[in-house]
Amino acid sequence: MMTGGTGVGWMAGKRLPMSTGTKPLTAIERRKESRKRLPPWFKTYLPTGDAQIAFNDVRGNVLEHQLNTVCQQAQCPNIHDCWGRGTATFMVAGEECTRACRFCAVGTVKDPPPLDENEPENLAEAVDLMGVTHAVITCVNRDELSDGGASHYRACLEAVHARRPDIGLEFLCSDLDGNLKALADLLTGLELRVFAHNVECVPRLDSVVRDHRASFEQSLMVLREAKRLRPDILTKSSIMVGVGETDEEVIEAMRLLREADVDLLTIGQYLAPSPRHLAVDRFPEPEIFSEWDQAARQMGFKAVACGPLVRSSYRGGLLYEEAIGGAVTLTYGESTNGETL
Repeated sequence: MMTGGTGVGWMAGKRLPMSTGTKPLTAIERRKESRKRLPPWFKTYLPTGDAQIAFNDVRGNVLEHQLNTVCQQAQCPNIHDCWGRGTATFMVAGEECTRACRFCAVGTVKDPPPLDENEPENLAEAVDLMGVTHAVITCVNRDELSDGGASHYRACLEAVHARRPDIGLEFLCSDLDGNLKALADLLTGLELRVFAHNVECVPRLDSVVRDHRASFEQSLMVLREAKRLRPDILTKSSIMVGVGETDEEVIEAMRLLREADVDLLTIGQYLAPSPRHLAVDRFPEPEIFSEWDQAARQMGFKAVACGPLVRSSYRGGLLYEEAIGGAVTLTYGESTNGETL
């Protein structure tokens, strides 16, 4: 490269501006600057009345016994809502995952430490002490285990049920790497209200959003088999939006889930945990979520939760109650008692 007296460099016939002395932004810094601002409808509301009392009771138990939940660790915006309605989420099988999905805040490790043999009883004690009526148990992927962790998950769920048979149990499972025998070993004879497994995104975006070992079709296979094995258990899945999908693709993903006989559906807005994660593509307006809610109900889902702040375990207990004949789980707008959601 040659430079002239003007202090401006030339390359391939194009002028390059002189350095101003400002340090160039890193890729992460550029992404951070370009992150979309949250729209005005991203608001949460504190519980009132009985819900406030219930939240205070649960929170008091958590603080007194130094309990840990996914609700706290993930800084979930719905913690007041769910705790106030008697639902909490607990994660088992470790704090790091063997997969590296681009949307997920959980850390990744190739060789995780051994499973904690005391975890089933510790979990049962935590659920008991917390004072909830509906417990969602979720897990990390454990691909290094021959059964994907299924036997450990079963031990955890059985321990909770043995200690508190009155608490409703929902299990948000991994895909067990498609191991249907492990799935059968997990579900056969298990006391469970809801078996959940999330497809996460529309099929076209699997390679963009999820780890290469996961796919929409494999997730559908797990959900279909779970329903075949245990038709008495409700099945559930969740879709994130804002990762590059179209409205039409969301409708098609819903249709595929319903064809797999999935009973419960949640749809919520993806929010990037950090600038290193997959960037948010869009923020569908609340009216779009309402349209998806109506479409899902017309397809025959037994209970639906759609809204910007909805997460896969959102109002888990209420969603179950709706599916067995209870009130509709409202997720945005005004409820019948004037409560803003």
